[in-house]
Amino acid sequence: MPTRLWRCLLILALALATPALALDRDVLLDQANILLLPRERAIPPLELVDQDGQRFDTRSLQGRWHILFFGFTACPDICPTTLSDMRRLFSQLPKETRDQLQLVLITADPARATPQQLKTYLDYYRGGFNGLTGDMEQLQRLSRALGLPFVPASETQGDYSVSHSGNLALVGPDGTLRGHIRAPLQLEGLRRMLPQIVDTER
Repeated sequence: MPTRLWRCLLILALALATPALALDRDVLLDQANILLLPRERAIPPLELVDQDGQRFDTRSLQGRWHILFFGFTACPDICPTTLSDMRRLFSQLPKETRDQLQLVLITADPARATPQQLKTYLDYYRGGFNGLTGDMEQLQRLSRALGLPFVPASETQGDYSVSHSGNLALVGPDGTLRGHIRAPLQLEGLRRMLPQIVDTER
């Protein structure tokens, strides 16, 4: 076959395949209930405290992919379900993908969430998950930056609840917000799609 004709056929095949690949990716994103942003969003430098009582700067989110969500250790439903589902999901991901991901629970209830309480709570799930607490102002600034709203409790005594989003934020290895994993979690779709997202940038 003449070289020129071969090149023309190859270009035509690629032109036909590109829309199909884009369509497949969109379908996979829908099945995973993932919304990727058209442009990444910067996260402001904020100081919090991790589950080990160590200072944590949001610039520490760089270097790997992070999945973050807001919750509280007395949460009766959303948080336990999210942590259980993510532990199951992480156990099913390829090791090279799992090594590039870190799940972080950020408290929406700093009045009760000491670092030790967060550590004890997260250790129960045995998923290698991290936790963050800190000043309410810093937490709310991070909440707004991640697009994960929560309503601070008006009472911080006794048995009280906190209203918070069930969505999770997807942060890239450059420390910018890339999108959201929307509730309810679609574990099978996430198992197929997360490796593709992570593999695009390491």
